[in-house]
Amino acid sequence: MKSLTLSNSSQEILTQALQEMKDELGDKFSLDTVNLAELERRTHISRSKLRRLKKNGFEILPHGNKGKKKAGTVLTGFTGVIDDYLSKGVTNSEVLFERLIEIGYTGSISSIKRYISSHSDLIPAPRQVVSPQGNRGRRYQTGPGESYQMDWGFVNVVTGPGNEYQCACFAMICHHCGMRYIEFFPNARQESLFIGMIHAFIYMGVPKTVLTDNMKSVVIGRDSEGRPIWQKDYEAFMKAIGFETKLCKPRHPFTKGAVERLVRFVKDNFIVGRTFGNITDLNIEALKWCNIQNGKYHKAVDCIPCEVHTRECQSVAAIMTLTIETMKYLCPLRKISFDGFINYEGRRFGVPYSYTKKQCRVRREGFDLYIYDAEMERVLIRHNVTWSRKDSYCPDQFATVQPEEFPTAPVKSLLMQNIPEPPRIGFRKFAFGDKVDWND
Repeated sequence: MKSLTLSNSSQEILTQALQEMKDELGDKFSLDTVNLAELERRTHISRSKLRRLKKNGFEILPHGNKGKKKAGTVLTGFTGVIDDYLSKGVTNSEVLFERLIEIGYTGSISSIKRYISSHSDLIPAPRQVVSPQGNRGRRYQTGPGESYQMDWGFVNVVTGPGNEYQCACFAMICHHCGMRYIEFFPNARQESLFIGMIHAFIYMGVPKTVLTDNMKSVVIGRDSEGRPIWQKDYEAFMKAIGFETKLCKPRHPFTKGAVERLVRFVKDNFIVGRTFGNITDLNIEALKWCNIQNGKYHKAVDCIPCEVHTRECQSVAAIMTLTIETMKYLCPLRKISFDGFINYEGRRFGVPYSYTKKQCRVRREGFDLYIYDAEMERVLIRHNVTWSRKDSYCPDQFATVQPEEFPTAPVKSLLMQNIPEPPRIGFRKFAFGDKVDWND
């Protein structure tokens, strides 16, 4: 028997086996009486399949559904959402996968990648920017818990047709493992910087140094020897928390490239296509996003950040403890207006009338806003943060008895007033006792 040459085509294997059997049997060979057991041994095709092929003269025909497309796929009903993102230039498959899961998508990310690849015509053409190759710098590494990087990012928030305002995103990342933390604020003032840093230290621990650029709220200049002149409030904040600050070279942002990349990643991943009700809701979603990203493998650091940070960095970084001194940074001072209101994050909140000082401290914690006295000894009032532009009054904001003014000099002016006589009553004439002097 001749050896059977294997081929990738089942039809070729079957034809070759039949030809060999025909050569061996000669005139006795017939397709109607072919030995299926022997044919199965030669072709390794099951006998049941050979019986089906025998009806077609051992010719393998294409499947009846070949070329037909399935009426519905896992992406059915979601293609409109993907098309909308692609038309806006959003091509990140992970972003689209997360957004579709939120609205009920049950498929895999591979289906989304294939759809993006086959619908690249929907993606607007990017603007080509050619930049020359600059000087190369050597990347440096830091030990566990040694250095964090921080920066601000800004995004425009659209509230309606033609209405928008700017929102600030505080970002901090561990340079060793890539552990990240973000928080949004209505502005990038120094008090917002302190609040964001304390929240990040509670989340990740206090490092030895923090690397940042030359912010106005951090440094006011440099002396003749190039050493930084710290802003006085920031210098007091460093001493209170217990860390040092290193500054980047001016106009040299890639020195802190990890946090610069984090800000861009937030804009390209977290911000894309997101709608929120208020900043409190946005920060809740931002914290969930941080927990998810810190639990994923990141190629840039070749690890899962939360695992390495828990195992290595937190043993070196100090634990953030809230004292009266540090709590004052979480509760900035506010002046009380003449009508009993304080202004915080663009809204006015009432202060009780019984508090007579001109300043107090305020802190927003979730959906509640707490107003403390200036020494942080007691809570004056708690407001529900409704995020309405209307003033929020408190029950005892105004005194129940109105204040009264009294003369500051002796009063010498005289004014006469006539006292009217009592009216005469008809039976008055019968009151004989009025005419008798009972003392006589």
